[in-house]
Amino acid sequence: MSFASDQDARSGHGPSPLGQRMTELREDVFAEWERRVRASVKGARELSHPVLINTFPALYDNLVQALTPGYPRTSAAVATPSVAVEHGGERARLSAYEANAVICEYQLLRSTILDLLKLHQVPVSDEEIRIITSAIDASIREAVTAFELAQSKLREQFVAALAHDLRNPLSAASAAAQVIPHLTDLGKIATLAGKIQLNIERIDQMIQDLLDTVVFQQGERLHIQPTQFDMLALAREVCEQMAATNGPRFEVRGAEVEGWWGREQIKRALENLLGNAIKYGAPDTLVVVSVKEYHERVLLSVHNEGDAIPAGQVEHMFQVFRRAKAAKDSDKKGWGIGLPFARSVAESHGGSIDVDSSDDRGTTFSIDIPIDARPFQNAPTLG
Repeated sequence: MSFASDQDARSGHGPSPLGQRMTELREDVFAEWERRVRASVKGARELSHPVLINTFPALYDNLVQALTPGYPRTSAAVATPSVAVEHGGERARLSAYEANAVICEYQLLRSTILDLLKLHQVPVSDEEIRIITSAIDASIREAVTAFELAQSKLREQFVAALAHDLRNPLSAASAAAQVIPHLTDLGKIATLAGKIQLNIERIDQMIQDLLDTVVFQQGERLHIQPTQFDMLALAREVCEQMAATNGPRFEVRGAEVEGWWGREQIKRALENLLGNAIKYGAPDTLVVVSVKEYHERVLLSVHNEGDAIPAGQVEHMFQVFRRAKAAKDSDKKGWGIGLPFARSVAESHGGSIDVDSSDDRGTTFSIDIPIDARPFQNAPTLG
């Protein structure tokens, strides 16, 4: 990537009067731009400052160069291609943006620059406006192209993970089905039939999780049907089922909490959190599920020991088709929809999901929702 300061010493050209004023207003421009972006661009509010600001300072410096008469960077069409490409790729990998959000960021930068120049009564010629506009338009094209290419790559990776994960239960069911015709022992036949049924249910659950998560990401709500049940009893039921395939690694703590929730959605969210704890937690350590009641809310938590999740990767885990770096670097395959699905369940109940992770404390995911979710079925969600 080529930043503006890289060539200043070699160019022999100082900034133009407009470039000088833009340099002086640089921090004011970015403060106002960040305020506008967070207020109007979907997905920007959740990004940390370093991730949000991204390569825009380099773009800004390159604009100053493009406005300097006689400076080598005089062609607006090639003012900032590499900077824009990097920006588009990073937005695809590190945010929940869509392409129109990338476009909006650049448009807001252009309007912010021009508005602050006007506010500070800085004279700008028509030619200078043309240079700024042309450079940002070129950046938009480069950034959106890079964004879409990166998104395409992410989809390809997702399809590969999906095929891998579906193949395991499908292969197990197929193997059992091939053995059954050669058996006469009704007990063994029943056992194999049970394995086939279990693996078919696993496939069905995977597909249902995928469909529900995609629906939620498109801005629609999960369709929950609240019924009254005990959260502690559900936690014990899920842990017993998980223990059948993962061994006696689960402990349920807490008190009985009766409430109104979507039982099937809560169950699947808990299964995803437990599966995540088994997959990425320290091997052969206890996974603890706790149920607590407070202020007419219930806190359903899953705790595991193991390496901490870096703070900068937490939000990425809740984005569809993305996983934390540790998960990507491991040999464990996954779709990247388990945690986004759990978040969608929490939000569709009028609540939220949180994660606390450190090397000393281990990792705890917590679903925090009202005890009676019926009044909150139509509450806004992040999507």
